[in-house]
Amino acid sequence: MAEVAQTAPASGNRLDIAEIGKDLAITALLGAAIFGSTIAFKTETATGGLSLVLRFEEAFYIIAAVVIGRLILLLTVWRRVPGSDRTFVPQALQDGYAAVLSKIGKVAVPLFLLFAVVFPFLPFTDRYLLDLGILILTYVMLGWGLNIVVGLAGLLDLGYVAFYAVGAYSYALLAQYFGLSFWICLPLAGILAAFWGIILGFPVLRLRGDYLAIVTLAFGEIIRVVLLNWYQFTGGPDGLSGIPRPSFFGIPFKRGEEGFAHFFGLEYSSIHRIIFLYFLILVLALITNFVTIRLRRLPIGRAWEALREDEIACRSLGLNTTSVKLTAFATGAMFAGFAGSFFATRQGFISPESFTFIESALILAIVVLGGMGSQIGVVIASVAMIGGFEVFREAEQYRMLIFGLAMVMIMIWRPRGLISTREPSIFLKQKKAVSADMVAQGEGH
Repeated sequence: MAEVAQTAPASGNRLDIAEIGKDLAITALLGAAIFGSTIAFKTETATGGLSLVLRFEEAFYIIAAVVIGRLILLLTVWRRVPGSDRTFVPQALQDGYAAVLSKIGKVAVPLFLLFAVVFPFLPFTDRYLLDLGILILTYVMLGWGLNIVVGLAGLLDLGYVAFYAVGAYSYALLAQYFGLSFWICLPLAGILAAFWGIILGFPVLRLRGDYLAIVTLAFGEIIRVVLLNWYQFTGGPDGLSGIPRPSFFGIPFKRGEEGFAHFFGLEYSSIHRIIFLYFLILVLALITNFVTIRLRRLPIGRAWEALREDEIACRSLGLNTTSVKLTAFATGAMFAGFAGSFFATRQGFISPESFTFIESALILAIVVLGGMGSQIGVVIASVAMIGGFEVFREAEQYRMLIFGLAMVMIMIWRPRGLISTREPSIFLKQKKAVSADMVAQGEGH
């Protein structure tokens, strides 16, 4: 028996050259079918019509990279289970990865926060990097808001951008028609977005899974079409321009004695307003994170997680699943409304084109890739995806291809996201490890 136990892993790890060659041949054929039609041939506008440009060399390099990547996976990550056709990632590798991430996370969180605070004052920070930081923090806030609905409550929402749009248009219309300041419109935009979250929640109380996703997707498209066609009220495809900029508690960012620079004895610079917007979205994002963590430890947060695990068991425990779902939708929508209000005042112009389905898909991808229910995972995924889009901006033709490949690799390597482990929201007695010996002796109870 001992010999069998020792030789079993070796047979499971034995390399089958013929099988690997067959796998790589199929990979090459699939790569040629996909990239041969998308990369090798390109149409360009020329005099008198379109011209066909052949790019076989670029397609060959991409297909070769796919085959080499597949070979690396077969040799390092995947192992063939004896007597089965399924592959798996070694559990020891997964456990080691999770342990390393847990140790890094305890140190990385305060470092991330410190870096975010001092970022505008670093020597290399310029206007471009500040704008990029504002964009990343906006998506971090949106990701944390959607994480309440998807990560904690387990409700798949594909129309989250609708609440983002409600917040943006609420601020723009209230500021233009009633002359209200940003600080008054900000909570109103969140309240209106939460109200629409409740309106969405009522019709979908009995839906789960794919059916819920389809209805939320339709809701997001309904909001966009209404904004697009209600020309007299929303400006239609022309959008709304001239949206008031925020002030520093009544002190505008302009030249003169009434401006921010003169009030604090500084030399006027247009970068002051950008730094203010950066810290404004940073504070809003931190408030979103703080409220989410606090709610998760409260009974409503534990009810969200119970709903995510098993709705039938949640109902059998006496929890009102109607109110649980509505609070999840309303809370997540409220933070999207705050982010939308900030987006409107930062841009100074909004239109329905800023709130398409691709935005919802991007926010959902941030939540899923970061790890559903993980706050730090959303931050890492936002930096990687939004910052990565800027890094690969020069490679415009291959940008979406690179990110699609990266997402596939992450889902293969980490099916539950980059940060798949979460701290329990409540402990029965005290936080300590429980071993089998302690349970046998009665000490683990």
